Amino acid sequence: MTTCQLFATAPKAMESLLVRELENLGAENIKATVAGAAFTGSLQTAYRLCLWSRCANRVLLVLKRFSVDSQEDLYREVRNIDWAQHLDPDGSFAVSCSVKNSPAISNSHFGSLKVKDAIVDQMRDKFQQRPDIDLERPDIRINFYLQGSSAQLSLDLSGTSLHQRGYRTTRVTAPIKENLAAALLLRSDWPAIAKGNGTLLDPMCGSGTLLLEGAMIAADYAPGLLRDYYGFLGWRKHDADSWQELLREAEQRKTAGLEKLPVIAGFDQSRQAVNAALEHIQRAGLQGRIHVERREIDAVSPAESWHPGLVVCNPPYGQRLGDEQQTAELYRQFGAVLQHNFQGWQAAIIISDPELGFQLGIRSKKPVTFYNGALECKLLRLDIDPANFFQPKNRTEQERLDQVGRASQQPASSPGAEMFANRLQKNIKKFSKWARRNDIHCYRLYDADLPEYALAIDVYQGEKTWVNVQEYAAPKSIDRRKADQRLAEAMAVIPTLLQVEKNHVFLKVRRRQQSSEQYEKQSTPGEFHVVEENGCLFLVNFETYLDTGLFLDHRPIRQMIQQQARGKRFLNLFCYTGAATIHAARGGALSTTSVDMSRTYLDWAKKNLQLNKLQGRHEFIQANCLEWLDEAARRAYGKGRYDLIFLDPPTFSNSKRMDQAFDIQQHHQQLIRVTAELLAPGGILYFSTNFRRFKMDQQGLQPLRLTDISAQTIPEDFVRNPRIHHCWRIEKCSSA
Repeated sequence: MTTCQLFATAPKAMESLLVRELENLGAENIKATVAGAAFTGSLQTAYRLCLWSRCANRVLLVLKRFSVDSQEDLYREVRNIDWAQHLDPDGSFAVSCSVKNSPAISNSHFGSLKVKDAIVDQMRDKFQQRPDIDLERPDIRINFYLQGSSAQLSLDLSGTSLHQRGYRTTRVTAPIKENLAAALLLRSDWPAIAKGNGTLLDPMCGSGTLLLEGAMIAADYAPGLLRDYYGFLGWRKHDADSWQELLREAEQRKTAGLEKLPVIAGFDQSRQAVNAALEHIQRAGLQGRIHVERREIDAVSPAESWHPGLVVCNPPYGQRLGDEQQTAELYRQFGAVLQHNFQGWQAAIIISDPELGFQLGIRSKKPVTFYNGALECKLLRLDIDPANFFQPKNRTEQERLDQVGRASQQPASSPGAEMFANRLQKNIKKFSKWARRNDIHCYRLYDADLPEYALAIDVYQGEKTWVNVQEYAAPKSIDRRKADQRLAEAMAVIPTLLQVEKNHVFLKVRRRQQSSEQYEKQSTPGEFHVVEENGCLFLVNFETYLDTGLFLDHRPIRQMIQQQARGKRFLNLFCYTGAATIHAARGGALSTTSVDMSRTYLDWAKKNLQLNKLQGRHEFIQANCLEWLDEAARRAYGKGRYDLIFLDPPTFSNSKRMDQAFDIQQHHQQLIRVTAELLAPGGILYFSTNFRRFKMDQQGLQPLRLTDISAQTIPEDFVRNPRIHHCWRIEKCSSA
């Protein structure tokens, strides 16, 4: 039997699990690398891995390794392979490419084209016809990897990523990939718990990924058994008999395993999520074997007949300035449920902020690092035992504000206050000149320049000058009383140095909004004031709402939109108060469409439009943007409707007006894909997020062309904190 050179890829931090799988599935000479492992084995070994690996993304059969010092080297080496051994002349193929630090090949797109050209040219010369390019389900998929001058050309036996098991519907956005869900369960000892007839419960099950992966593990159900497409099925060297033998074996093991399946159950507050989970369960052939129902988190408890087992959960991440309070409350509530109802059980929870784990009130084992897409996360594993319980500390923001307000009435005379005053005076001198020179009326004056005084101070100039102050959350290591004292000192200094009345300085402590609170008034009604930006007028409010109505860090991207809008059909999603819409209209947009769920913000946007006396076709739509996008994409039927789109979603939303929580890190891939469906040929989508730890899943968004323009969209007054937002220019590739 021929020995093949093979390589399996997996998400970063899952390498050890992948190696263990390779060993169990008969691989030899295994050598782990970052996000993968090289190994040798027969073709049947490779097939077995495609069918049975719960952790791998792709299985690559290495065709050739060579050096690339020029474009000609790449073309020649690829063309020298006899492609007729692998592909019919009238067949189809696709090329995926990854290029790192290569002096010869400028980027992955160019590398893909060179490989494609070499294959097509050879086949055309030999057979007087050329194979087709099929990006969705080609007969074979070629993988080209180039690091420096070292190249590897492989046949992608998996075809599409192996995390796509086949039970999930394409219209459902899931917060966790199937192979990550499986890895969490493997790291949490679920196989051993299942063998002991322990229960698996996910109290925030969403579309059911953890439940389905748990059932497949417990039932010895091959994760690839539902898939109807692999990269070797159209390969000319495909061993169909060997593959059919593996499928028969897998079916037999599944049938036997399902007879021993323990209790597996899930709850979720969202009816839509429950319906999606039930549909996925049916698609996997597991109906009647996994129980799912709608239930709020505080009503979660095990049935009396259930054996203690594993509570597994992927709660919403919800990380941004101001999210801390509601997110912490969710975790405290969940921790109380675990302590009261699940003593004697194990728990496994994946989170992106380790500090949130303390809010559970249960000490965990050593956290395990994983990556959800590009975002680093921690898996907390808990023994739910009273010996591990503790009481999380909490204090209301209103108590803090009251105390800070009283303290700010006293003169600030400490050395720290003097240091803060000196820095603020220096910034006033610098930025006031810069603002006058560039005709900027609203800008950030101070942005945590001194770590001890962790504030953002924004100046708004109109008929008067107003100052908006926001506090950054202090690290856990900082004494809260000292942080409050420094805040009071700053609030005492600011009016004097900026020569504004004290009642024109507004302090807002950013916190996570409760349900629809982000769309509602925060205090008694305050006044609206008019400010200007690049020839546009805007209404701002410093008292009534959580935000002022104008995000200052987006000043450059709004100007970019204004400059590019002439004659374009413009779409503004999650439009807030319509600032980008006003700029597009001022720039001569043919039409504008603004979508937001908040009637308050849409009315605000309409008032901004009226304030600027802008005429034309301007549509304002009150809708859940996610639902509106799905419907709009279906109506478009692949024909783009907009030439210019601005997509600036919230980091997290759990509004009662939405059927399920939205988290930008978990959901951005599907959100961008469906938005891109609305792009007209040659259209541009600008995507922005203020989630500071955001990681773009560029591989998952292929073949869209993504250009990171964050640096050029950060204005000078925000360069001290360049992660205030991330911004991408997104276009459809001509072949997409």
